[in-house]
Amino acid sequence: MDWKPMPLPPAINFICVMASKEFGRYGILFVISAPSGAGKTTLVEAFRQTPEFVYSVSCTTRLPRTGEIEGEDYHFLTESDFIARVKAGEFLEYAKVHGHYYGTLRKPVLSNLKNGVDVLIDIDTQGAAAIRDCDDEFVRQALTEVFIMPPNLEELRRRLTKRATETPKQVELRLMNAAREMELWRDYRYTIISQSVEEDLEKFRHIMGAERYLSRRLIQK
Repeated sequence: MDWKPMPLPPAINFICVMASKEFGRYGILFVISAPSGAGKTTLVEAFRQTPEFVYSVSCTTRLPRTGEIEGEDYHFLTESDFIARVKAGEFLEYAKVHGHYYGTLRKPVLSNLKNGVDVLIDIDTQGAAAIRDCDDEFVRQALTEVFIMPPNLEELRRRLTKRATETPKQVELRLMNAAREMELWRDYRYTIISQSVEEDLEKFRHIMGAERYLSRRLIQK
């Protein structure tokens, strides 16, 4: 005989419906960092294809690369425009990397969070630290940081070599930078030891679920 769940009594069902109408939450700011080759880009691209988040598109002063689209890959700015925005306080975080500025615009992030929309940001450890230490309490409360950790440097070397986009010298430089970044994993609320793409996605979904059900995130309407 198949088991079938008993229907909820009308009074209990009414309470559940009313509770769902009376409670909501602000959005969560999911920040993902990882060394190059650890699988972060693949993870982020997979979630950009879903309605789970709004993806925060960074600004940069470097020139667009072949195939990159304005407003989808980056917002491409002149250096003078970028610096003017810095002085106006428009960036949630920014940094100069390899001679070019990169930054996350504050206004669209805050707007989405206040409307209960989760935001996904893909930034390096320096950018994550800047958001973690920002002076906006609302942002700090919304923040959930996730570090994607390669199993070890040899596995990271294998992945970098396999994708064949860097010279051997560049691979060694990336490995040096990765070793330094991997030492910062304790600064993050969550760390995923990267395995297959499917496993990494599943682990990140578990983190999403846990954060979305935190009691402190609930607000009464």
